[in-house]
Amino acid sequence: MAKQKSGGTGTQAQAMPAANPSAMPVARERMIAVAAYYLAEQRGFSPGQEVEDWLQAEKGLDAVTAGTTAETAS
Repeated sequence: MAKQKSGGTGTQAQAMPAANPSAMPVARERMIAVAAYYLAEQRGFSPGQEVEDWLQAEKGLDAVTAGTTAETAS
């Protein structure tokens, strides 16, 4: 008996692994850079606070991923 085709595109969706920024340093750095950009935008891009923006973005990402990791471990 022949297989029936589904109405899909013929490609199977693959499950994405849980995000673990410590395992993907380049992706983590990119996420921090984007978050730091938006923090700088919120304060009008005034100079001299770039490091604070970066550190705040890092802290925010760490908090989000810690919550995600804790939720998936339960």
